[in-house]
Formats: sequence, structure tokens, C-alpha cells
Amino acid sequence: MPFCPKLWSSAAPAPAQPGSVVINGTVVVANHFGLSAPGKSTTLRLFSGTEVDHETRKGRLSAEAALRGGKKTRHGKASTTMYQVTFFVDGEFGTPGAVAVKNGNRNDQFFLRHVRLDLAEDRSIHFDCNSWVYPYKKTTSDRVFFINTSYLPDKTPEALRLLREEELRSLRGNGRGERKDWERIYDFDYYNDLGNPDNDDHVRPVLGGTKTHPYPRRCRTGRPLSKTDGVTETRKHKLINLDYYIPPDERFNPGKLAEVLAMGVQAVTHFVIPEARSIFHGDVVNFKSTEQLRADLYGKPPQPAADARVMDELKSSVPSHKTYKQVSRIVKDNPAKFPTPQVIHYDTEAWRSDEEFAREMLAGLNPVVIKRLEVFPPNKSKITTDDIMTQIGGLTIQQAMEQKRMYILDHHDYLMPYLRRINTEGVCVYASRTLLFLRDDGALRPVAIELSLPDGGVGGSEISRVFLPASQGTQMQHLWHLAKTHVAVNDSGYHQLISHWLFTHATVEPFIIATRRQLSAMHPIHKLLDPHFKDNMQINTLARSILLNAGGLLEKTMYPGKYSMEMSSDIYAHWRFTEQSLPNDLIKRGMASRDPKARGGVSLHIEDYPYAVDGIDVWLAIEGWVRSYCDHFYHADAAVAGDAELQAWWDDVRRVGHGDRQGDAACWLDLDTVAGLVETLSTLIWTASALHAAVNFGQYGYAGYPPNRPTRCRRFVPLPGSPEMAQLEADPGRFFLETVPDRFTATLGIALIEVLSNHTSDEVYLGQRATSTWTDDGEVLLLLDRFRDELRRVEKRVEERNKDPRLVNRRGPVRVPYTLLYPDAGDVAGKEKGITGRGIPNSVSI
Repeated sequence: MPFCPKLWSSAAPAPAQPGSVVINGTVVVANHFGLSAPGKSTTLRLFSGTEVDHETRKGRLSAEAALRGGKKTRHGKASTTMYQVTFFVDGEFGTPGAVAVKNGNRNDQFFLRHVRLDLAEDRSIHFDCNSWVYPYKKTTSDRVFFINTSYLPDKTPEALRLLREEELRSLRGNGRGERKDWERIYDFDYYNDLGNPDNDDHVRPVLGGTKTHPYPRRCRTGRPLSKTDGVTETRKHKLINLDYYIPPDERFNPGKLAEVLAMGVQAVTHFVIPEARSIFHGDVVNFKSTEQLRADLYGKPPQPAADARVMDELKSSVPSHKTYKQVSRIVKDNPAKFPTPQVIHYDTEAWRSDEEFAREMLAGLNPVVIKRLEVFPPNKSKITTDDIMTQIGGLTIQQAMEQKRMYILDHHDYLMPYLRRINTEGVCVYASRTLLFLRDDGALRPVAIELSLPDGGVGGSEISRVFLPASQGTQMQHLWHLAKTHVAVNDSGYHQLISHWLFTHATVEPFIIATRRQLSAMHPIHKLLDPHFKDNMQINTLARSILLNAGGLLEKTMYPGKYSMEMSSDIYAHWRFTEQSLPNDLIKRGMASRDPKARGGVSLHIEDYPYAVDGIDVWLAIEGWVRSYCDHFYHADAAVAGDAELQAWWDDVRRVGHGDRQGDAACWLDLDTVAGLVETLSTLIWTASALHAAVNFGQYGYAGYPPNRPTRCRRFVPLPGSPEMAQLEADPGRFFLETVPDRFTATLGIALIEVLSNHTSDEVYLGQRATSTWTDDGEVLLLLDRFRDELRRVEKRVEERNKDPRLVNRRGPVRVPYTLLYPDAGDVAGKEKGITGRGIPNSVSI
């Protein structure tokens, strides 16, 4: 019989008994605002990872051991407390493989960083926890953490096999009931939490589960359904809503929560101050000039107090008074006006040029939409050969297309079915097509813009106007500028709702849920993917609560308004995971051809395409890391096909998480080979890290100046001879400012993207890990070092390209270098966070 000593007190361990083995350990807990320390009532037990208790079929279990001491250590702004613990086990206990933690506090949870056990012969065992431990009174079970060794399911030691299976079953839950804060349940649900059926203006369709409105799944909360329609989940209506269920391990740590809230309050303050000033001066609706816009919004005057209404609302919503005080301190230390966006830092007018308008399609905040023109004219287009013949270097259109020099920014087909409804909501929006020609110097020249509206007749007929670049004639120059403005509005809406929200935030969440449900924390693929899931579910929940909901900020600022999410559902109906890798995306858009001899296996048709050139470097680094990692654990295709957890994961992703796309065979890879696994994981990591960085962190640099990236229009382009045309000719500056969003909407939009463009201080970047003890596999750690080294080489190549004057698309007229795919944020302007315009975080975390 094993000897299980009685614990005397938390101050000192019981004395060792004859025949027992002493295992000393340290337990490190993060100190978080408003939460208590573990306390004397917290105890730990060890499960053997090598010796089985044949009655329980689990590893042999030690007696409880209490925490002792409590030494606090600071790490910059964060701090941890280290406790001691001593276990006595019999000589046949074997090597520990799991630790069970029991939080004996009555009410408070704590965040457990790690547990380290010191064994004989200078050997230690590490449990990388990074998880919340809630009181036993609430959970009625201990929290189990496994050793940081990776095991494929069929390689799991017998002593840990049943524990591994039980842990996964507990994470899946039973699909019933409303989730509680302390539960760790991962389940799928539809997007049925956006609308409010009790308010006619806020009725929204449920997204997901139907052919009419397909959508990725979100995490289930189990809130009661509305009695009005029986399908919409009820929600609390607050300015800042933080009480949605998220599994504890997916939440922001309290420090980041305070930081994000502070950014939000600061952004709202940036919004409130100029709006209050405009009311005082009587300039309520419009800016009088772009000069006034810049003077009112940007700069660093003395800091006024944050808006009291916002702070009062925040005080009732944050988890603790200490968090509220931290938010207040951060807000107080920041300026009242918006920082100056990069796009106007060097030249306040360069954004107006045709060259910059086209360059941003290759190196701006939405470089993932432009595609090669392969059919002329496009379906139902009114653009003729005569419109563009003089602008394409003496080539015929057919010759230009064959030479891969004709491109199109197409915001037509998906938008046309919505225009009539959108334009009844007080906006003036067209569907647009922009044709571009690739010049000899590698830059693009816009050669025609077509703006279209439905004409109200049968058969889907359209009214279209074609606009051409105007080198002569004041009126034509103003009309061309307005046409470009309407294109920018289309692209802004698509960027925010599709390129950014749908294709990164929303599509990644089902992978996270499936990973937690089906892949054990000991599974090597779980360990590979874990850093790429950090904070995604929390930020998505905040988005559904504040941005995407009926009447939320995106509906108030973006032109699709209340049709925003419905339109994104229509586009998701054509989404394919197999097309999300960078090489496949470039080939699909005709921006590259498959070429086994070329870098990345693709040959670019525009050599100076910064997003693609830098992206291929990053893609290859990710793919190389993933391939070496998978080869380390899977030595044959049969090992992938026979991995029960991996196959259950892939089934959960396809049939449930993205269940509305399971009927499209071309949407998914078969996960039965090592090569298929490498491509799948590389695509997922690319999406969560580099793709998100490319479409997110440039937002403020380009769209922080609303005239460059307006989000809606209030006037159509005037017709010849109309009173509106006379107004345009009399005062084109005023007409433009009456076309783009009013000052309230524009300022609110800037406040939103200021938050979205920020790097937070706890960010972990591509190639980095939060701790060095995430695995005990020395070879894997060497592989990660190689990945990190390759990313450093990528950074050097990016720097070299940005210095090359021949690469005209790297900076453009606005002189903004392309750094959005520069892997590390670095030390920018003396700080490693904020709006840097560079750095690839591991995950979709903001």
C-alpha cells in the first residue's frame, strides 16, 4: 500500500516517512486585479504518468499537498506569486504525469501560470497551465493539468489515457443549459445573438444552419431565447456589455481587459471632444473643409477629462474597482485628439492621386481583393473598348489581358442585389467596377470606373455610368474624384465586413471550439495551434456585443447598415478553406500562376505587389515550421489517418463548425496524409496571424483619415445639367464633404479603427511563445528557433525592399512603407504597443 502522509499545515510539509519519496515543487500564480491569491485552502495532488491504479484505471494518485509561502515577483507591469509545495509518495509511484488543483476558496478564482516539480538527479517536470482555476464549490471538480510532453492518442501512457478522455468529454459538455462563468464548455451555436425582435428596427435574421443564411458557428452561451420569436438569444443592452459567457481560458487576462477598455474609452473621448466642440461652434453636420477636419481631429492639445457618461457606464460593467481605476489611469495619461494617420503625415494631399488610389489595392489595408481581368467586358458592363484604348500603351485590350496587364477591383455582383434596400436607408451607394492597367514601371493606373444602380425594371437591368481619368477639364476632374470616392466606399465596406471580420475573425472561431473539444492539451497539434487562438473568442464576443449587433457601431458607420451581416452571409456561401492559403488565393484571383520553380510555387504577375511578395516569405516560413513539426510526430500518412483525435477534430470543423459549407467537396482537404495536414495547419495559422495582420493593423494608417477611406456616401455623382452639378462646380470641396460621411459618423468610425489598429502590451508575435516551457521536447524547441531565425531573415528582406527606389508600390506618393507583414512589432517610437503599422501577432486578438 502506498504511504499517504497527513498534511500538518500549510506553513511546513509533513515529515518524510520511511520508504517515501519527497517531491518538491513550485506553483506560480499571476497576480490579477481584484482577485485574491490561492490561499491556504488550495491543494494539489499528483497523478502518476507511468504507474496505473488498477481500481481507477488512472495513474496512481498522491495525497493532497497544500501551498506554502508566497513570494511576489514583478515582471515589468505584471507580477506573479511563487508558492512552495511538497508531496510525499511511495517508492513505486513512478513519474508524475498530471497534477490536480483544488481551489478551496469560497468565491475567487486565480490564474495559474505553471507548476514545476523537482525530481532526483537534477531533473524537473513542468506543467504549463496558463489557466483559471475556479473554486471547487462552483466546479465540484479538481482542475487537471497534464505534463508538457506531447503524445499522439495511441502513444499516450496507459496511466494518462482515461484522464485524457475524461478531460475532453468534460470540455464538450452536454449542449444544454445556460453556461456559467466558471464552466469550461466548448459548444457550437448559430449567430442568433445580433438582433432584438422586440424592436422592429433591430430585427435581424439568424445566421447559420440554413441555405438562406449560411455562416460559421460561434461559441454557445445557452442564454434564454426571446419569447417574441423563439429563436433570437436574449441579451442585456448596455453601452459596454461584458457579461457574455466565454470559456475562462479564452478570456483576456485582466491586464489586457483594462488596456482594451482604456483604448475604447480613449477612442470615445477622441470622438466626444471634437463633437462637443462642433456643437459649440454650430458645425454640427459637416466639416467645412479638409483643413478644418485635420485641425479638429488630430494633434496633441492638453488632456480634458474623459466623457463622464462613458466612465459611469464603464464603472458598472468592469469586473472590479481596481480594473476601473487602471482604465482611468491609462485614459488620463493619453492625449485627447487622434494621432495623425500615416497617409497624411508626409503630404496632406497625396492620397488624392490616381497612383495612390491604385497602389493601395496592392499595399494598403485591403490588398486581398484585386484580381486579374480575364474577360472583357465584364458581365453587363457598359465599359467599351473606346473608353480605355488610349490608356493601355498602344496595346489592344486582348493583348493587354494576354500580357497580364489588365486588372479589376470588382465590387459589383455581390452588392447589386442589396443596393435598392441599402439606398432606402439614407445612403447613396453604387456597385462599382474599376479597371486598371499595369504600367512599365510596375505601378497600376486606373483607366475606367463604372458605377451601377438597379433600374427597377425586370430581368435585373442596370443603370451604369462610366468615368474616365481626367487630365483636362475641371468638371471631369471633380467627377473622376467622386467616382474614386464611391469605389473607396465599396472597398471599405468589403474590407471591414469580409476581408477582416468574416475571413479572419469569424472563420477561425469554429477551429478553436473544435480544437478544445477534440484535441487533448497533450496532443502535439493542440500545442502547435494554441498560441494562434489567443483571445479570438473574447474579441469576437465583444464584436457581436458592440460592433456587429443591430444598431451597433458597424451598422452606424458602414454603408450596408442593417444588411451588413446578411450580406456577409451571402459571401460566406462561396467561401472555401482550400482557397485561403496565400498561394491558392493569389492563383484564384489571377494574381499569380502556379510555377514549381518559383518561390512559394507561384509566379506573380505583378512583381511589385508588396502584400504578395512579403506574404510569400511569411507563408514559406510558416509552412516550413509546420512541415518540420508535423514530420517530427507523424512518420507516415497512416499515422495521420489513424489519429482518432485529429480525425474527430477535422470532422467537428467541417460538419459542425463550418457545417453550412460541408456540402462543397472542393471546400475542404482530406486529412489523411502528412502533406494534407501540413497544408491545412499552415492555412489556418496564416489566416489567424499574417492575413489578419495584413488587413487589420493598417486600418488607422489609411482609414484614420476619412476622406481617403470613407465608409458611406450621402450623395450620388451629379448628372450633367442638374442642380447638383452646378453645386459641384460652384464649390467642389464642399460637395465632396457633403458626399462622404458627416462629421459625427466619420469621427465615430475613426474612434473604432483606432482601437482595432492597436497592439496591446501582452501581444505575442509570430515565431514567439509566451513561455519557453510550453513543451519539453528539445528538438521541437530547436525547430521553433529555426522558424524564428527565418522570420528575422524575412524582416531584413522587407527592410531592403522598402529601401529600393525601383519598387514604386512599397511607399507610393504618401511615403508610407509597407510593413504590415513585418513579423515583429519591434520597438517603435520607444514603445512596443500601440498603432505601429507593423508586426504579426500569433492570433486574431484585437
